[in-house]
Parts: sequence; structure tokens; C-alpha cells
Amino acid sequence: MSEPLAYRIAVLCYLVDQAGRFLLLQRCKPPNQHLYSPVGGKLDQPSGESPTSCALREIAEETDVHLDPSDLHLAGLVSEAAYGGDTHWLMFLYEVVRPVQISRTWCNEGRLAWFHPEAIGSLSLPQTDRHVIWP
Repeated sequence: MSEPLAYRIAVLCYLVDQAGRFLLLQRCKPPNQHLYSPVGGKLDQPSGESPTSCALREIAEETDVHLDPSDLHLAGLVSEAAYGGDTHWLMFLYEVVRPVQISRTWCNEGRLAWFHPEAIGSLSLPQTDRHVIWP
């Protein structure tokens, strides 16, 4: 019998600007290295971090935008079984309910850029993002 796979919990956060463009991160690290995805990251399970607190922390770390819990809307959940053959993922999808501005184009996770919704389909996206999240 093989060892059971661990579950990782993460958040993906959708930020939009005044022009209706989505902020995406071209990741410089695995998982999804070189692909575009919303800002986000792994929940700090040992500390008991909540998904909402994780979303606020990740947004602040990656964009330097500081929000309140009332600025977030839980839009959905995505579960990936055996992603990469070694981990199950449970991802909380959050939308920021008001337009934001950012002053940086880089963070320690990669390059940040704004995209009009119609341009997103032509980007290099993670498989789950392309087939589950963006449609």
C-alpha cells in the first residue's frame, strides 16, 4: 500500500483595477514556475492561520496592498487530487471587492502585471486555472 498524499491548503486572490484588468503573477518558483496565476500562497497550518488571514497576508506580501477582511469575498473552492503526483491541494478563491492599485511590478514570487479578461486565455496558465477557474 502506498503512503497517503498530504493535503496542502492555499489561497488564490483576484485583484482588479479601475479599468477592469486582473492582476496576475508570472511565477518564478515552483509550483507553476513561469506560468501566470493570481497572487496567493500556502496557508500557515501550524499557526492555525485562517484562509481569509492567509489571503490578506499573501496580498500584502506580494503586492504591498493592505486590505481588511470586508474587502474579500470567498468566490469558491478548488480541489486538486494528486497534483504533480505528490500532493493534494485545496484552494480557496478570493475576490477583492473593490478596485486596487499597486506600485510594484515584482515581488519575491515573480513578476506582477495587469491583464484585460480577454487576454488571459492566451497566457501560459496552470492547467486547473485554464479549465476550472477562468472559464
